Amino acid sequence: MSAARKNGDSIYFSRPPTRRARPGRAREKYILSPKTAGFRSFAGVPRENGFTLIEMLVALAIFSLAALALLRLGGATATNSARLGDQAVAMIVARNLAIEMLTDPQPPTFGTSAGAVANAGRRWRWTRSVGRSPEARIQQIEIAVEPEAGGPGRASLTIFRRGPV
Repeated sequence: MSAARKNGDSIYFSRPPTRRARPGRAREKYILSPKTAGFRSFAGVPRENGFTLIEMLVALAIFSLAALALLRLGGATATNSARLGDQAVAMIVARNLAIEMLTDPQPPTFGTSAGAVANAGRRWRWTRSVGRSPEARIQQIEIAVEPEAGGPGRASLTIFRRGPV
């Protein structure tokens, strides 16, 4: 049987004799304390804490995957922000053209026309298609805008206006 002795928060157990004791060797003691949470270590021998190399490699791999995902997310966010900015400016150009057509006293002629306009420090190419709507007295005007240099930033807009009588 092992004898137990309580000292403060730690409980000391002497090792039960499981085999013949070797001559000249003292009995070893185990320590149970709240810090070791039930793990036993020899008295006087510090318990080694830490991670193994494999655990560190697995943790590093998981961390690097998470970091790469965050970097990709940041890059995608920056790209989408630039694209949305270009698209917003293209929509502003389309609305400006629509307002010009709606405020013009003469309705536009039927057919397709194209032109270019400068806005926000860039050149924009626009195309206007005028056709009849289901109602005979109303024109349907479709406006498409894209940057002259190409790239993102396209917009389209459909408006209706009273046609020629």
